[in-house]
Amino acid sequence: MKKEDYTHHISQQFNTELETLRTHLMEMGGLVEKQLADAISALVDGDSGLAAEVLRMEPKINALEVLIDDECQRILAKRQPAASDLRLILAVSKSTADLERIGDESAKIAKMAINLAEEGASPSGYVEARHIGTLVRRMVHDTLDAFARFDAGKAVQVARSDKEVDGEYKSAMRALVTFMMEDPRSISRVLSVMWSLRALERIGDHARNVSEQVIYLVKGKDVRHTPLDEVEEKIVRG
Repeated sequence: MKKEDYTHHISQQFNTELETLRTHLMEMGGLVEKQLADAISALVDGDSGLAAEVLRMEPKINALEVLIDDECQRILAKRQPAASDLRLILAVSKSTADLERIGDESAKIAKMAINLAEEGASPSGYVEARHIGTLVRRMVHDTLDAFARFDAGKAVQVARSDKEVDGEYKSAMRALVTFMMEDPRSISRVLSVMWSLRALERIGDHARNVSEQVIYLVKGKDVRHTPLDEVEEKIVRG
């Protein structure tokens, strides 16, 4: 499927409905991307005000999720789409759920940022949080860009990045456990950072899920639970 394929219908109204659906998904993605960036900044900079802004964005993101779900159901009932149109609607619906969960995980990071700012101390783990946060932010940005451009190749790159995030997360967790053993007084604060890193790792998983929906949309292939080498073989070289 190419980007222009969903505007080929005789009914201009149907074209408009699909374009509106896609626009709302991109709008939701943009809000989630900003929420994530602000949550990471709030954590590493100890900015409780920015963290509070992140939490205030939640209702708008949730409202967009409900709106998109309603639009998907209405189009399915009214148009009874098939082939590539059906893939677009299903991909949008599933991606919306993952974007909402990215927002939830970003809110968790914001709450940890507020707790840490109130304690007024800088625990170990901020360097790791900034590094993993940068990787995850890039994943979210790239997967949204892949959806906007109907770019299956870029979606595969996002899936590949998830392995890097998983590796960095495990390494950071080992380092933080060692740090807590050496300084038991830091346990409470470092645990908050560890929960934030866990949220970032989950965000990477959700970004990969969206990238898999892009591949399904463009190539018509369900690559969920498929080893990365096989995905690359089928999509990039296939």
